[in-house]
Amino acid sequence: EVGCGAGEILCQLSLALKDSVFYGYEISPNAFELCKSKESKRVHFEFGDILKRNVYYDVLLCLDVFEHVQDYMGFVSSLKSKGKFKIFHIPLDISVSSILFGSMINARKNIGHLHYFTPATAIATLEDCGYSIVDSFYTTGFSRPSRSRKLRSIIARLPRKILFSISQDFMVKILGGCSLIVLVE
Repeated sequence: EVGCGAGEILCQLSLALKDSVFYGYEISPNAFELCKSKESKRVHFEFGDILKRNVYYDVLLCLDVFEHVQDYMGFVSSLKSKGKFKIFHIPLDISVSSILFGSMINARKNIGHLHYFTPATAIATLEDCGYSIVDSFYTTGFSRPSRSRKLRSIIARLPRKILFSISQDFMVKILGGCSLIVLVE
């Protein structure tokens, strides 16, 4: 996993996939300190940039990472040589709602997003970087129990759920609140 953060995703995967070994790469000293404490016989963490390592994996995870990278297309292109398949999880920050309420600048200030995507621009970015799309689907933050106490988030949950059940693409374009998982080769 590229940019593994606290390492919890790999720890959970190791519980489900008992015959696999997992490696996480992290460049943040603070995040690496968190993940390093979770190492096990089958889960390993390395401090540093995967692009500077001579490694190759069956599947490479890049979850909520490249929207933080200044040269995101160079970064995404460079990952091609690190594994056969890649799974990208891409926040979809651009929607009619995000434009009206200015949430993209909040994502920049509070989470560090430098680049913003719609489903079409996310897919186009991966294709422009030379990948073939195998599959994709939306992940929904609004379908889980809410931790947010912001009134706007609470109010938006029900319309998002209803509209998503009618037309996923339309809901993502209008109300947002989703990310895109993309499997590429």
